[in-house]
Amino acid sequence: MKFSRSPRAWVNRSPQAQHSRTLSIFRYCGRAVALVWTTHRQLTLVLALLTLMAGLIPATIAYLGKLIVDGVVLAAQSQLAIDRLQALQYLAMEAIAVAFLAGCQQGMALCQSLLRVLLGQKVNVLILEKALTLDLAHFEDSEFYDKMTRARREASVRPLSLVGRTFGLVKDGLSLVTFGGLLLNFSPIAVLMLMLAAIPAFVAETRFAGAAFRLFRWRVPETREQQYLENLIAREDFAMEVKLYQLGETLLNRYRNTFNRLYVEDRDLTVRRSTWSYLLGLVSTATFYATYVWIVGEAIAGRISLGDLTMYLVVFRQGQSTFSSILTSVGGMYEDSLYLSNLYEFLEQEISVPLGDAQRGTLPGDGIRFEHVSFTYPGNAEPALHQISFHLRPGQKLAIVGKNGSGKTTLIKLLTRLYSPDSGRILLDGLDLAQWDVNVLQRRIGVIFQNFVRYQFTVGENVGVGDVDHLEDQPRWEEATEIATARPFIETMPDKFQTRLGKWFKGGRELSGGQWQKIALSRAFMRTKADILVLDEPTSAMDAEAEVEIFNHFRAVTQNQMAILISHRFSTVRMADKIMVMENGRVMESGTHEDLVRSGGGYARLFELQAAGYQ
Repeated sequence: MKFSRSPRAWVNRSPQAQHSRTLSIFRYCGRAVALVWTTHRQLTLVLALLTLMAGLIPATIAYLGKLIVDGVVLAAQSQLAIDRLQALQYLAMEAIAVAFLAGCQQGMALCQSLLRVLLGQKVNVLILEKALTLDLAHFEDSEFYDKMTRARREASVRPLSLVGRTFGLVKDGLSLVTFGGLLLNFSPIAVLMLMLAAIPAFVAETRFAGAAFRLFRWRVPETREQQYLENLIAREDFAMEVKLYQLGETLLNRYRNTFNRLYVEDRDLTVRRSTWSYLLGLVSTATFYATYVWIVGEAIAGRISLGDLTMYLVVFRQGQSTFSSILTSVGGMYEDSLYLSNLYEFLEQEISVPLGDAQRGTLPGDGIRFEHVSFTYPGNAEPALHQISFHLRPGQKLAIVGKNGSGKTTLIKLLTRLYSPDSGRILLDGLDLAQWDVNVLQRRIGVIFQNFVRYQFTVGENVGVGDVDHLEDQPRWEEATEIATARPFIETMPDKFQTRLGKWFKGGRELSGGQWQKIALSRAFMRTKADILVLDEPTSAMDAEAEVEIFNHFRAVTQNQMAILISHRFSTVRMADKIMVMENGRVMESGTHEDLVRSGGGYARLFELQAAGYQ
């Protein structure tokens, strides 16, 4: 995918488009409030009430300040005890109001802190729940990975930020109304000046927020590449090869170069944002001091009292700050909404829902049929499979051989419904796989893939994941590992099935490649009710003796099950009832080992080459 080197390429620059985009973005405010509300209703309600009170108190404090100054002036002139007491009462009332305001602010900070943790967890769970519904095709699509990355970065904190700014907008709005009411007594023009002075800073803030977001979207692939380089340098499963090939400095230089390129873009934007914020902030400062001169002049002329002077200066300063805060909040809400759009873009990704609901086939015992099946991976021009047809009956064992890239693993992905064929049909017990309930279908299949997962769990859990309904069933573990011949080396471990595997966590134990493969093979045998076993290069990391032992045992315990075996070792595949030779997504030969050797085709040639290696 090509990316423009300019973030402006991400957005239509016409005013109409910008206006439409801005209006559409703000719809996320309500959604963010609803998200926070469902996270914890009581905390959200308390936060809202504290916000309202915090919005009303500042004007009260300013007015009490006026009463204090005027009371002090009056008491100084009259020298009466009652006037001194009145001034002290105003002072006590202001102290109580200030303490109450501080309590509201502290309570708001507490609520936001608790909500931040809860909301971060909720959003991450939403993202992970969505990930569980995705098709395999989504995980093999780089553009979709970019979308997921954008959703996960900052999306867990942005909803609360948006809600906080929304509540802050209400608080500042209340404060501004009360400030404006007090300032109107001085002059409506002063109120207008207060509002106009903050607009330039708002325009700049909104403009730069949009630019920062476009930059964020544009460079997600590069950021993801930087994270990948971190993994290569720091992860134990890559460390051996990185050290052996002395790749460390090369990878680190590439990491530095990527960072430097991103930093230059960040620096330029930050410098421009700071410069314009400072220059436009001077407009607000000039407006304040112009009004300051005006109010001082009125006080000198005797048209307002000293208390009025104090109150109007405080009100104008705080009103200007509040109005600026409102506009900044709006700009921040715009930025938060832009980031939240990434989250909802991911969560609302349309996923095709399997329509099948069949629990059993129309021809029980018919087995698996591929009828002229073809499939092409999205974005590829050449088909991975072309007109594949075969029939596998219960109890039969099918071996598939062929070069890497011949379509063997793709065929398994179609059988397990990880993908659907572009044309043709795959039938199980006489019924098209598209009509089967996916969960029912997949429970009938036990699989070990060539690139199986090495879970950093205990031995038992590593085996148990093969059947999540019996994840903690130790008798099942023992039976499955017995079939896969993994039981003997498990019994030598200090904690046997409770031994943690891998090196990511303290006390973990690493296994050899062959031992890991036996653990993975055990997973396939966890599904005792599975009547289809799929083994994709299940013994590639094992020695020849272990391989023969496993397959002799395998045939003995799976006499009534269908099995599909993918392997490059002809000593293994010759045990199958039927062998299928694939090349470039097509079936080139099919038959028993003896038939294929007699035919003298490609299989016979490869068999002779392997056999010669043992002579």
